[in-house]
Amino acid sequence: MTSEAYLPAWALVQQLKRGETTSRALLERMLERVARVNPGINAIILQDAPRARAAADAADAALGRGEPMGALHGLPMTVKETNNVAGWPTTFGDPAFRDEVPTRSAEIIRRLEAAGAVIFGKTNVPINALDWQSYNAIHGTTRNPWNPAHSPGGSSGGSAAALAAGLTPLELGSDAGGSIRIPAAFCGVYGHKPTPGQVPGEGNGRGSLLDNDLVTSGPLARSVKDLALALDVLAGPAGERAKAWRLQLPHARATQAREFRVALLETSPVAEVAEEYRAAIRALGEKLRGMGAQVSLNVLPFSDHAAHHAAYVQLLRGSGVARLPEPAFQAAIAETEQAASNATPYVRQMAAAYAQRHRAWLQAEEYRAGLKRDWAGFFEEFDVLVAPAAMGPAFPLDEARPREERTLRINGRDADYNDTLFWAGIATLPSLPATTAPIGFSAAGLPLGVQVLGPAWEDRTTLAFAAVLEALLPFSPPPGYA
Repeated sequence: MTSEAYLPAWALVQQLKRGETTSRALLERMLERVARVNPGINAIILQDAPRARAAADAADAALGRGEPMGALHGLPMTVKETNNVAGWPTTFGDPAFRDEVPTRSAEIIRRLEAAGAVIFGKTNVPINALDWQSYNAIHGTTRNPWNPAHSPGGSSGGSAAALAAGLTPLELGSDAGGSIRIPAAFCGVYGHKPTPGQVPGEGNGRGSLLDNDLVTSGPLARSVKDLALALDVLAGPAGERAKAWRLQLPHARATQAREFRVALLETSPVAEVAEEYRAAIRALGEKLRGMGAQVSLNVLPFSDHAAHHAAYVQLLRGSGVARLPEPAFQAAIAETEQAASNATPYVRQMAAAYAQRHRAWLQAEEYRAGLKRDWAGFFEEFDVLVAPAAMGPAFPLDEARPREERTLRINGRDADYNDTLFWAGIATLPSLPATTAPIGFSAAGLPLGVQVLGPAWEDRTTLAFAAVLEALLPFSPPPGYA
């Protein structure tokens, strides 16, 4: 029997509709669990119980009056700290922004609340949302419920940890460098990075009015059905575009395993994957073949992994240069001008991205445009690509070294921590949707998850395939949390 703390969001909404519980009762139950469980993992770093209670009571009163219910009517939930909620701090974990309090909520927060969600708190992130660990000087360290000595991922690490620990039924994250996909995989939950442009970013910017199509917000949950439920609430044009445009996502290409044409990728020469993780992916391929799926191993629409990775880092890091402090910008220029350097390849790539000329930027965008064309052709032959979400399962916490100096132990060798970006870029660079789903556990009992990539705008196809994986291995709570 499913513990009440682990009921999916859709089931809780149904209970509310049928009058089997109230929003206030659900909220109080969650607040009690947060008070009891959260201190051990530090996933939720801000709570506003009075505001949430008022919203829950209003939702119950509206239901009592027979008013129409939104898709999330009365559902208590949390959101990632980087989302602007009017009256709550949005710090990005950076002490310099400790006192930043927006007066207006982001569009996606307004959409959640318009659908009836009761947002009662925020979840932790790394400083400036730039790490696959989630710790900062304001709110401290978030720990993985599966092993508190290990990272929950980042930057939506608090989101994934809160879901895995049964502290919230639904979460809102964001992703450019794997920030939804990696935490979901590390914590054994589900996450969806939508096709860019589908979920609006209005009201969530920090210091820039420019769009960045490498970044998108998306849901995390404990079931695929909840991801789809949330995506329907979040997706659609906003602002001036909403005057003329409407979003109508295509139906899933398939829903049964036997109907899918699957490409399976287990490793990369740029970002070697742990052997036990690769073995789990190969075993998944055999299961899918046994269920009638067409499965092809290690096929991609590109062959030069290093060129792909370089273009991604160039555009990802280059997109943040306008907000880079002048001393850091000058240091990047100086690094590129040194004839000899002791910097790691990633640090040199990052400096080159910050200091690049506009011509170099356009050349990278040209490469990207060709990549998108090639992926479109690839998805005429395949329906989905199943790939690792990272180089291995959740790694031990490492706060002693800066990100640029960290390594990961992969197959008995030290790998550059930042090589993990390859697995983020495989979907981010060509603007593809990607859904993360659990597929098993490591020998140490840590979750293993894959990302399911699909054609641009065909998010319902990646979600449908993730539902096939969910039928094989549904979410299970970490030991001691059920």
